[in-house]
Amino acid sequence: MIAMSKVTHLIQYYWLSLTLLLLTAITTLSLWPVSQLPNVPGTDKTHHFIAYAALILPTALRKPKYYLVLVLLFIAFSGAIELIQPYVNRYGEWLDMAANTLGLVCGWLLAKTLLYVSPKQA
Repeated sequence: MIAMSKVTHLIQYYWLSLTLLLLTAITTLSLWPVSQLPNVPGTDKTHHFIAYAALILPTALRKPKYYLVLVLLFIAFSGAIELIQPYVNRYGEWLDMAANTLGLVCGWLLAKTLLYVSPKQA
């Protein structure tokens, strides 16, 4: 449990860098034109879910001022990505946005759980 607490505090400390890195990765992977999607384990919706759960985790752990506004911006970002994808030889799907939003909710709940069970540092 102490190791998890250290990881949680490390994520809280570097939350902005991690969030920007994840936003960059999601944007690049979502908008990079491909002739066909790579053959990786899991479904497309699973990948969306995991990416957006990871995206919200540092922000939800840190809880910066107006972090709920950031959550709404992440949902809007998800929708914008889906609207842009057809213009870069990708497929935009509203079910992808649903998976993204569900990932955001579950990532937020995971952060709340980690904060609840994680020992507080003095």
